Amino acid sequence: MSDDVRAVLGDPAPPERPRIGPVLEEVYAVLEQRKAEPSEESYTAKLLVGPQDKLLKKIAEEASEVIIAARDRDPQQLCYEIGDLVYHVLVVMLREGLTLDDLAEELASRRR
Repeated sequence: MSDDVRAVLGDPAPPERPRIGPVLEEVYAVLEQRKAEPSEESYTAKLLVGPQDKLLKKIAEEASEVIIAARDRDPQQLCYEIGDLVYHVLVVMLREGLTLDDLAEELASRRR
């Protein structure tokens, strides 16, 4: 249905899909909050202060799951696994003092 027809019929427009930039910023802000106000129950807080090896192994595990989902040509599972991998990469970034702006600069420097 076109936007003109929606306007006449009063049918609401479909919701917009979220944009990656604001979502990453929101997730990173939550991670920063977990670091500033750690809770014993928080998985994120445990990753931020626990042994680095545990976090790095988790990243390797998630990367493997991305590979398997891609090999299996399962778009839904692939998206889910990429979400897990990105989350854990954001945690290691915060833990090691990198920001989203640092990552943006690095990626921008690779454009030609």
